[in-house]
Amino acid sequence: MDEEKFNLSMRKFLKQVGVTSQHEIEALVRERGLTSGKLKVRVVLTSENTDLNHVVEGEIDLG
Repeated sequence: MDEEKFNLSMRKFLKQVGVTSQHEIEALVRERGLTSGKLKVRVVLTSENTDLNHVVEGEIDLG
């Protein structure tokens, strides 16, 4: 395995996940007019043809 190529590809994927997720959350908050409280969020990471199933849960403070 070419570790440098792997790391670059991994960073590119994680950046895409972060940026697109942020845009989706911002759009939801804007469209629903959410201004206070907390938004509970969950990300589920899977990979085809593997048993990967990683869940990250958290809260985003809206104000």
